[in-house]
Amino acid sequence: MMGQFTERLEQEQEPCKELFNECTKLIHDYLSVAPFADYLDSMYYNRFLQWKWLERQPVTKNTFRQYRVLGKGGFGEVCACQVRATGKMYACKKLEKKRIKKRKGESMALNEKQILEKVNSRFVVSLAYAYETKDALCLVLTLMNGGDLKFHIYHMGDAGFEEKRAVFYSAELACGLEDLHRERIVYRDLKPENILLDDHGHIRISDLGLAVHVPEGETIKGRVGTVGYMAPEVVKNERYTFSPDWWALGCLLYEMIEGQSPFQQRKKKIKREDVERLVRDVEEEYSDKFSEDTKSLCKMLLAKEPSERLGCQGEGATEVKAHHIFRSINFKRLKAGRLKAPFTPDPQAIYCKDVLDIEQFSTVKGVELEPKDDSFYCKVSTGSVSIPWQMEMIESECFQELNVFHTDGTVPPDLDWRGQPSPPPKQGLLQRLFGRQVSSSTLLNKASVLFVANKCIICDTRL
Repeated sequence: MMGQFTERLEQEQEPCKELFNECTKLIHDYLSVAPFADYLDSMYYNRFLQWKWLERQPVTKNTFRQYRVLGKGGFGEVCACQVRATGKMYACKKLEKKRIKKRKGESMALNEKQILEKVNSRFVVSLAYAYETKDALCLVLTLMNGGDLKFHIYHMGDAGFEEKRAVFYSAELACGLEDLHRERIVYRDLKPENILLDDHGHIRISDLGLAVHVPEGETIKGRVGTVGYMAPEVVKNERYTFSPDWWALGCLLYEMIEGQSPFQQRKKKIKREDVERLVRDVEEEYSDKFSEDTKSLCKMLLAKEPSERLGCQGEGATEVKAHHIFRSINFKRLKAGRLKAPFTPDPQAIYCKDVLDIEQFSTVKGVELEPKDDSFYCKVSTGSVSIPWQMEMIESECFQELNVFHTDGTVPPDLDWRGQPSPPPKQGLLQRLFGRQVSSSTLLNKASVLFVANKCIICDTRL
């Protein structure tokens, strides 16, 4: 078999993942029989069940410490928060229940939660937890301390970026859109304020409230988005799939270079109808800030006809990434997080508005929450999300600290069920009413104690 791999490798111009598909299948088929059965009977499977039990613990407001307000979302504030158990920092996006109900935003809120939960990308914010309080639904997301692109374009010196920085962000955005489109999700709201920077200067797409799933082989319709960034086919209310996202990438690249949007000037009032006319019928103008490469990419992304637009001719993101402007970008290293960003945020700086400058939400009046609303709240508040939660355990070193096995192969105390007391028999009603005085040994029998390393987790079975 190794001879076959060597021969195929010599025939291929570039190594590819498909090279090992046959070998992978053989190994999978072997491991899925006797080795997997042995694993199910081992202490390693019991440890796995302990971790899954811990992962599925209820999440409430008491799971977190709440800190300063970072900004505003469509249905409520966004604030910084910290997981008490691990110290991990996140952003908590609060969706006020009454505000959702008043605006009939249930489907939008649930759609955003489900898409965030589904997408696992280095270039899209991750949903780590979802829970509810008395007044709000809370989505706990990746904390991005570097601010948004709008702040950096317009409030960090002269408007706009140098070409190298704009091209780097465009490459990461192309990867983010590629990950969304792979899940058949069209974003529809790409604009500077929705692109956030992390501590290391890498970007992530945020606010997926307008994103929607496009069924295989179908098109969708809807005039949604932000004025000045909506593609001609959206403005004309035509059907589309993923083409609006590549148009918006062109708008964003133009804005990063020029320091203003291609179809409207900042702080200058212009009617929506006029902006949409420019989008439909007028070619954008290019100043001497644009090199031939950036001008070429912008023109190809801002083609009025979707069929002529880069990214819409059958190969999606592959077409965009193949443009000459990205010749210096190693996309494999970029996707692995191995490329250094051209700008690193100052850890001492705050790249957002002062708390006092963030407008407060008005009180929602005339709306009452009802018991029938609970079914919707249950769909949103589902607790922790597996992959982000597991990454938190690894990054905070909780996994390393708790996942301890003896070097001699003996079973650790927390996995040795032989020493655990058997559960007590169920008591009748009279016993529960008149048997309130119980000894400490009886209480011990009413709890399943899981010792993990030198710590313990007690599953309270309640009296």
